[in-house]
Amino acid sequence: MTSSSSLSASSSFPQSSTSSAVVAARKSIRLGQALTVLALVALAAHYVRAIQYTPIEATQGLAQKIFYVHVPAAWSAFLAFGILGVCSALFLWLHDRRLDLFAEASAEVGTVLTLIVLTTGPLWGKPIWGTWWQWEVRLTSTLFLFFLMVGYLTLRRSIFDPLERARYSAVVGILGAMLVPFIHLSVYMFRTIHPKPVILNPEGPTLPGSMLSTLLEGVAIMTVMYLGLVLVRYGIGRLQDEKEARHAAQG
Repeated sequence: MTSSSSLSASSSFPQSSTSSAVVAARKSIRLGQALTVLALVALAAHYVRAIQYTPIEATQGLAQKIFYVHVPAAWSAFLAFGILGVCSALFLWLHDRRLDLFAEASAEVGTVLTLIVLTTGPLWGKPIWGTWWQWEVRLTSTLFLFFLMVGYLTLRRSIFDPLERARYSAVVGILGAMLVPFIHLSVYMFRTIHPKPVILNPEGPTLPGSMLSTLLEGVAIMTVMYLGLVLVRYGIGRLQDEKEARHAAQG
């Protein structure tokens, strides 16, 4: 991924020591790469466990195995957008460019994860519901969130003033984060083809123990994957930011 949201030296942001910022960025990239490799290896083992060693669900059959990809990806996407919202709100308060860069990194990773959700959902839904798509609340609001995040990323590439870009993007990021609890609660608020949550449920988890442990394993691995990718993306963003700051200072 390439950065487009770097904050130049000509903006009103306080500038950090170039050498310390570069060192911190490189450490972030190395840590993120290590976490990503670890998560990829664990993910491969997780899918072997899900397919070969986790019981087949009685009513949905083999199609239910997509559940172990779909739900962890959804969890990680919502985590990404939650962190986007927090970083965006903190940026509007503190005006720390690192918060803006981390928000952008989280938004990019979250958008990719949402695309996985929107791809695996129909693959799972077709044999179960008999249709690839229905314009029900959860599906539609998740699709809307995806397009909102595409708009967020497009906005960042359309505004050249660093401070203005960061401010406008923060507002959109907060709006995107506010959609996350609505999407989660939509199955309680509206009639929908989606089942109720199987973990974050007022009555407690509803899955059998073996399926629940496999799902939680997937959620943990995808969380590590998110952290790895966002650290890499954040580090790249900081390096690009420092490079542009140096060019602005010299020019």
